[in-house]
Amino acid sequence: MTISVNSANNNQTVTKSVDTVSQKIQQAKLAVSKVIFGQSRVIEESMISILSGGHLLLIGLPGLAKTKLVETLGKVLGLQEKRIQCTPDLMPADILGSEILDQSPTGEKSFRFVPGPVFAQLLMADEINRASPRTQSALLQAMQEKRISVAGLYHELPKPFHVMATQNPIEQEGTYPLPEAQLDRFLLQVDINYPDRAAEKLMLLATTGASEAPAQQVLSADDLLEAQRLVRQIPVGDQLVETILNIVRNGRPDSSNIEEIKKYVAWGPGPRATQALMLACRARALLEGRYAPNFEDIIALAKPILRHRMALNFTARSDGMGLDQIIDILCQRIEN
Repeated sequence: MTISVNSANNNQTVTKSVDTVSQKIQQAKLAVSKVIFGQSRVIEESMISILSGGHLLLIGLPGLAKTKLVETLGKVLGLQEKRIQCTPDLMPADILGSEILDQSPTGEKSFRFVPGPVFAQLLMADEINRASPRTQSALLQAMQEKRISVAGLYHELPKPFHVMATQNPIEQEGTYPLPEAQLDRFLLQVDINYPDRAAEKLMLLATTGASEAPAQQVLSADDLLEAQRLVRQIPVGDQLVETILNIVRNGRPDSSNIEEIKKYVAWGPGPRATQALMLACRARALLEGRYAPNFEDIIALAKPILRHRMALNFTARSDGMGLDQIIDILCQRIEN
């Protein structure tokens, strides 16, 4: 896949690039859907997160193919993938790596850095909330700066670099809730539901036979980097920019003009939410082969962008209000 993008202002070049890249991305999406059945929304939102250059938090019950999804995305997108199984005894060095003492044949001693699994293009942190807060914090710098610091020295991570973390929403014994600072670094939170009957039947027939169809690589890491650069060059209209600002700022109880937000929200989304919504809308437009995002992109992405960046107060819980309901109200007010 060859992409030629000289300038964000060169609309003709961007248009041609969108046509070329969108076809490849649609092929990649189709390749993933041949392995992951009945989760078209989850696949779309996962690819939006990667196209935006962000990290993804997958929340779902056991057996809903969270791990399989990450492995399939790594294969289809041509990314070097590594996996961490998070447990309470996992240490930061188990993720980042450590320095070991080497001795040369002449007797000279020196420290040598041994990279950990974080040195991958696609890092899967399985059941991330089972890791201790100390270990969870080891990923903070990597997720934000795309580099780590060990023994006072910086080590750059591969490009592209994405963290895809999974979390079980029902089994909370022996878990450590993710701190808000780390949640904010996930571009999207994708909630995975059960597949419908038809999709589950298709999965049943495809996965219990003599063999399973393996995922096929469609893109390379360089292709993905070019696509991520193109996402940032897709134009966004002034009206859409104002709508993004309105929907995020109205989610903050201290500055909102929506009564339900003031009544039920303890704290709202920060500036990263506006950045995430802008990038994700551009990525969704590219995924669908459009030359610019529209209002429907904002509505479609509001929940995965905002649900992990907001918290409800006791009044909301006592009144039976959930975050998705609050975000629906927020979108309806903006839409009207």
